[in-house]
Amino acid sequence: MEIIFNELIDSYLATNIGTVKNFVSKALAAHLVNNITTLHAGDKLLAAGTGNNPLVSHNKLIRSDKIYWLDRIHNDIHENDFFDLMDRFVSYLNSSCYTGITGYEFHYTLYEKGSFYKRHIDNFKQNGTRAFSMIIYLNAEVDGGALRIYQESGSQDISPNAGKSVFFKSTELEHEVLVTHLPRMSITGWLKVKAN
Repeated sequence: MEIIFNELIDSYLATNIGTVKNFVSKALAAHLVNNITTLHAGDKLLAAGTGNNPLVSHNKLIRSDKIYWLDRIHNDIHENDFFDLMDRFVSYLNSSCYTGITGYEFHYTLYEKGSFYKRHIDNFKQNGTRAFSMIIYLNAEVDGGALRIYQESGSQDISPNAGKSVFFKSTELEHEVLVTHLPRMSITGWLKVKAN
Protein backbone atom coordinates (compact mmCIF):
# COMPACT_ATOMS: atom_id res chain seq x y z
CA MET A 1 0.00 0.00 0.00
CA GLU A 2 2.94 2.37 0.46
CA ILE A 3 3.15 2.84 -3.32
CA ILE A 4 -0.51 3.91 -3.41
CA PHE A 5 -0.08 6.11 -0.32
CA ASN A 6 2.93 7.79 -1.92
CA GLU A 7 1.07 8.39 -5.18
CA LEU A 8 -1.78 10.05 -3.28
CA ILE A 9 0.61 12.22 -1.24
CA ASP A 10 2.85 13.09 -4.21
CA SER A 11 -0.09 14.18 -6.38
CA TYR A 12 -1.34 16.33 -3.49
CA LEU A 13 2.07 17.97 -3.08
CA ALA A 14 2.25 18.66 -6.83
CA THR A 15 -1.26 20.08 -7.38
CA ASN A 16 -2.97 20.56 -3.95
CA ILE A 17 -5.36 17.76 -4.98
CA GLY A 18 -4.24 14.22 -4.31
CA THR A 19 -5.81 11.45 -6.38
CA VAL A 20 -5.03 7.77 -6.66
CA LYS A 21 -6.75 4.72 -8.14
CA ASN A 22 -7.26 1.52 -6.15
CA PHE A 23 -7.02 3.08 -2.69
CA VAL A 24 -9.61 0.46 -1.76
CA SER A 25 -9.83 -2.83 -3.60
CA LYS A 26 -12.71 -3.62 -5.94
CA ALA A 27 -13.79 -6.36 -3.55
CA LEU A 28 -13.89 -4.03 -0.53
CA ALA A 29 -15.67 -1.33 -2.56
CA ALA A 30 -18.33 -3.88 -3.56
CA HIS A 31 -18.85 -4.94 0.07
CA LEU A 32 -19.20 -1.31 1.15
CA VAL A 33 -21.72 -0.66 -1.65
CA ASN A 34 -23.73 -3.61 -0.34
CA ASN A 35 -23.65 -2.03 3.12
CA ILE A 36 -24.96 1.27 1.77
CA THR A 37 -27.68 -0.50 -0.23
CA THR A 38 -28.79 -2.43 2.87
CA LEU A 39 -28.78 0.69 5.05
CA HIS A 40 -30.77 2.60 2.43
CA ALA A 41 -33.33 -0.21 2.13
CA GLY A 42 -33.71 -0.14 5.93
CA ASP A 43 -34.21 3.65 5.90
CA LYS A 44 -31.04 4.16 7.96
CA LEU A 45 -29.48 6.86 5.76
CA LEU A 46 -30.30 10.39 6.89
CA ALA A 47 -30.58 13.62 4.91
CA ALA A 48 -27.24 15.42 5.10
CA GLY A 49 -27.05 18.94 6.43
CA THR A 50 -24.60 21.83 6.44
CA GLY A 51 -22.91 23.31 9.48
CA ASN A 52 -21.94 21.76 12.78
CA ASN A 53 -24.08 20.82 15.77
CA PRO A 54 -26.11 22.57 17.04
CA LEU A 55 -26.13 24.75 13.91
CA VAL A 56 -26.95 22.07 11.31
CA SER A 57 -29.18 23.26 8.49
CA HIS A 58 -31.04 21.00 6.04
CA ASN A 59 -31.55 22.78 2.73
CA LYS A 60 -32.11 20.53 -0.29
CA LEU A 61 -31.32 23.46 -2.59
CA ILE A 62 -27.73 23.29 -1.27
CA ARG A 63 -27.24 19.56 -0.84
CA SER A 64 -29.47 16.56 -1.38
CA ASP A 65 -27.31 13.57 -0.44
CA LYS A 66 -27.89 11.06 2.36
CA ILE A 67 -25.33 9.89 4.90
CA TYR A 68 -24.62 7.32 7.60
CA TRP A 69 -21.75 7.82 10.07
CA LEU A 70 -19.21 5.01 10.35
CA ASP A 71 -17.94 3.78 13.70
CA ARG A 72 -15.94 0.75 14.83
CA ILE A 73 -18.67 0.20 17.41
CA HIS A 74 -20.84 -1.16 14.56
CA ASN A 75 -18.33 -4.03 14.33
CA ASP A 76 -18.93 -4.50 10.60
CA ILE A 77 -16.10 -6.56 9.11
CA HIS A 78 -15.86 -4.49 5.91
CA GLU A 79 -16.04 -1.14 7.68
CA ASN A 80 -13.34 -2.37 10.05
CA ASP A 81 -11.20 -3.28 7.02
CA PHE A 82 -11.66 0.29 5.83
CA PHE A 83 -10.72 1.69 9.26
CA ASP A 84 -7.62 -0.54 9.32
CA LEU A 85 -6.61 0.91 5.95
CA MET A 86 -7.16 4.46 7.22
CA ASP A 87 -5.10 3.75 10.33
CA ARG A 88 -2.24 2.61 8.09
CA PHE A 89 -2.59 5.70 5.88
CA VAL A 90 -2.71 8.14 8.81
CA SER A 91 0.34 6.49 10.39
CA TYR A 92 2.21 6.71 7.08
CA LEU A 93 1.12 10.32 6.51
CA ASN A 94 2.20 11.38 9.99
CA SER A 95 5.57 9.63 9.78
CA SER A 96 6.41 10.83 6.26
CA CYS A 97 4.88 14.33 6.28
CA TYR A 98 4.62 15.23 10.00
CA THR A 99 0.96 16.23 9.62
CA GLY A 100 -0.03 15.69 13.25
CA ILE A 101 -3.29 13.89 12.43
CA THR A 102 -4.84 12.64 15.68
CA GLY A 103 -8.12 11.16 14.42
CA TYR A 104 -10.68 11.00 11.68
CA GLU A 105 -14.40 10.82 10.96
CA PHE A 106 -16.08 9.18 7.98
CA HIS A 107 -19.58 8.56 6.70
CA TYR A 108 -21.19 6.71 3.84
CA THR A 109 -22.59 9.10 1.25
CA LEU A 110 -25.34 8.31 -1.21
CA TYR A 111 -26.29 10.67 -4.02
CA GLU A 112 -29.46 9.37 -5.63
CA LYS A 113 -30.30 10.28 -9.22
CA GLY A 114 -30.65 14.06 -9.50
CA SER A 115 -28.76 14.77 -6.26
CA PHE A 116 -25.96 17.32 -5.87
CA TYR A 117 -24.01 19.43 -3.37
CA LYS A 118 -23.41 23.10 -4.19
CA ARG A 119 -20.02 24.80 -3.92
CA HIS A 120 -18.69 24.83 -0.34
CA ILE A 121 -15.64 24.45 1.89
CA ASP A 122 -15.33 21.65 4.47
CA ASN A 123 -13.98 23.43 7.54
CA PHE A 124 -16.31 24.78 10.24
CA LYS A 125 -15.66 28.36 11.38
CA GLN A 126 -16.29 27.45 15.02
CA ASN A 127 -14.24 24.22 14.93
CA GLY A 128 -11.02 24.09 12.92
CA THR A 129 -10.08 20.45 13.56
CA ARG A 130 -10.59 19.19 10.00
CA ALA A 131 -7.17 19.21 8.33
CA PHE A 132 -7.68 17.09 5.19
CA SER A 133 -10.78 16.00 3.31
CA MET A 134 -10.92 12.51 1.77
CA ILE A 135 -13.41 10.89 -0.55
CA ILE A 136 -13.20 7.22 -1.45
CA TYR A 137 -15.46 6.29 -4.37
CA LEU A 138 -17.26 2.96 -4.45
CA ASN A 139 -19.33 2.97 -7.66
CA ALA A 140 -18.74 0.36 -10.34
CA GLU A 141 -20.79 2.45 -12.80
CA VAL A 142 -20.81 6.25 -12.93
CA ASP A 143 -22.83 8.83 -14.80
CA GLY A 144 -22.52 12.41 -13.57
CA GLY A 145 -21.73 13.18 -9.95
CA ALA A 146 -18.21 14.43 -10.66
CA LEU A 147 -16.37 16.26 -7.90
CA ARG A 148 -15.51 19.77 -9.09
CA ILE A 149 -12.66 21.38 -7.14
CA TYR A 150 -11.84 25.07 -7.51
CA GLN A 151 -8.37 26.60 -7.44
CA GLU A 152 -7.05 30.00 -8.51
CA SER A 153 -6.02 28.51 -11.86
CA GLY A 154 -9.54 27.20 -12.57
CA SER A 155 -11.51 24.08 -11.71
CA GLN A 156 -10.89 20.36 -12.03
CA ASP A 157 -13.56 17.67 -12.40
CA ILE A 158 -12.86 14.26 -10.87
CA SER A 159 -14.93 11.27 -11.96
CA PRO A 160 -16.20 9.13 -9.04
CA ASN A 161 -14.88 5.73 -10.16
CA ALA A 162 -14.73 2.78 -7.76
CA GLY A 163 -11.62 2.56 -5.62
CA LYS A 164 -10.38 6.07 -6.41
CA SER A 165 -9.52 8.39 -3.53
CA VAL A 166 -9.30 12.18 -3.47
CA PHE A 167 -7.35 14.08 -0.80
CA PHE A 168 -7.08 17.85 -0.22
CA LYS A 169 -6.79 20.49 2.51
CA SER A 170 -10.17 21.05 4.16
CA THR A 171 -9.51 24.74 4.86
CA GLU A 172 -8.40 25.75 1.37
CA LEU A 173 -10.33 24.33 -1.56
CA GLU A 174 -13.95 24.99 -2.41
CA HIS A 175 -15.68 22.13 -4.21
CA GLU A 176 -19.05 20.79 -5.27
CA VAL A 177 -20.68 17.57 -6.41
CA LEU A 178 -22.30 17.90 -9.82
CA VAL A 179 -25.73 16.43 -10.48
CA THR A 180 -25.78 12.64 -10.51
CA HIS A 181 -27.55 10.60 -13.19
CA LEU A 182 -26.93 7.24 -11.49
CA PRO A 183 -26.71 6.58 -7.76
CA ARG A 184 -23.25 7.69 -6.54
CA MET A 185 -21.80 6.03 -3.45
CA SER A 186 -18.70 6.93 -1.49
CA ILE A 187 -17.10 7.17 1.88
CA THR A 188 -16.46 10.80 2.74
CA GLY A 189 -14.54 12.11 5.71
CA TRP A 190 -11.87 14.19 7.34
CA LEU A 191 -8.49 13.64 8.89
CA LYS A 192 -8.43 15.72 12.05
CA VAL A 193 -5.98 17.55 14.30
CA LYS A 194 -6.40 18.75 17.86
CA ALA A 195 -8.29 22.03 18.29
CA ASN A 196 -6.13 25.09 18.94
